[in-house]
Amino acid sequence: MQTAEKDESLKTLREIHSIMDRSARFISLSGWSGVWAGCIALAGAYIAHNWVVAQRHAYYSDAQFVLLALGVLVVAIIGGYYFTARKAKQNGQTLWNSASRQMLTNMAIPLAAGGVFSFALLLNGEEMYIAPAFLTFYGLSLINGGRYTLSEIRYLGYLELILGAANLFFLGYGLLFWVIGFGILHILYGIFMWNKYDNRQAEE
Repeated sequence: MQTAEKDESLKTLREIHSIMDRSARFISLSGWSGVWAGCIALAGAYIAHNWVVAQRHAYYSDAQFVLLALGVLVVAIIGGYYFTARKAKQNGQTLWNSASRQMLTNMAIPLAAGGVFSFALLLNGEEMYIAPAFLTFYGLSLINGGRYTLSEIRYLGYLELILGAANLFFLGYGLLFWVIGFGILHILYGIFMWNKYDNRQAEE
């Protein structure tokens, strides 16, 4: 009898812990968001590569590349919002709650700092450092925001940091590191997360 009561108490504690964990962390990030962001990044990199190749025949300013990067970012965010909102609805969780606010706030601080830093590099003619700077600050953003969402996102942040550091030693290959960091890693991360969380929920 005591054993049964103890098991019931442990079960209750686990349920309470699960509820508290769900309220403290935003768990509705969709694996499809990562796949979408990676595919958009690859498409943007393909356009940028064609511009670089075509520069022998036409002139493309830094402003055009900046606008391309902003366009990629906007499209990636729109798709990410759609997939995340859909998963939040499926989970019965509101998209805008204390956990998501904490996550976005903690991600936004390193991203804003990285944006200012990269803009300063552009103004001072140090374009070769922009790619590693973006990767580095993006990695810090993921690690910082990872405290308020699924922990796997922090590992993606560590990989982005490593890529950013490595890019500093291969400054002429910024586009390649962007393809790996923002394209391939996002797609692999998205597939992993879909298999671990989204697909499991669909089966249940």
